[in-house]
Amino acid sequence: MSAAIEVKGMNKFYGDYHALKDIGFRVDPGERVVVCGPSGSGKSTLIRCLNRLETHDSGEIRVSGIELGDSVKNLDAVRREAGMVFQHFNLFPHLTVLENCALPQILSRRIARGDAEDRARRYLERVKILDQAAKFPGQLSGGQQQRVAIARALCMEPRIMLFDEPTSALDPEMIREVLDVMVELAAGGMTMVVVTHEMGFARQVADRVVYMEAGEIVETAPPAQFFDAPRDERSRRFLSKLVRH
Repeated sequence: MSAAIEVKGMNKFYGDYHALKDIGFRVDPGERVVVCGPSGSGKSTLIRCLNRLETHDSGEIRVSGIELGDSVKNLDAVRREAGMVFQHFNLFPHLTVLENCALPQILSRRIARGDAEDRARRYLERVKILDQAAKFPGQLSGGQQQRVAIARALCMEPRIMLFDEPTSALDPEMIREVLDVMVELAAGGMTMVVVTHEMGFARQVADRVVYMEAGEIVETAPPAQFFDAPRDERSRRFLSKLVRH
């Protein structure tokens, strides 16, 4: 089976700081992978490298078989394959919810406005927020805005979805509504890489958990093994802190 994402020997530096160290990482089509670890472990840097929001310094990254490098053509192809949802919603405040979802299709895919709006309505309905289509982002709760951001990414009909801590900017009562949408996506077979602190989501949805610390992948395991019998002492220490909190 060809990998949806394959990373080999990838390194990332910020000046003298070695942020990612010889990363090897593979995601198969339809697989859901949760990346976790303490703050500063490199997990957000890793996921941002997967669609070149951050450039890697050495090694190889392939998404749907397309190598990520300096080629603008390849970058455009990868970004068509892999949608991204961020910690902050990055919605245009002066556009309605419907316009936020339609405009990227019009600009990057040259889709006619009517068709783009029809697709936007379909995905807004999928994330259960079609009734807010005429509102502006500032009129919505944080959880609603994040669901719009997910719909906007889905409108590009990617094969892979990347989530960079999608619930960390939300109030606790809004987290569940976003996680429910992500659970539904996972159940539909979407290939997903999710950086998150939501360990309940990891237990429920992940096929594999990747634990990172100090720029390295420390352990990769199915959720049952990772949570109940982690092999590495650093993983055990991380999980014990979660239990105490």
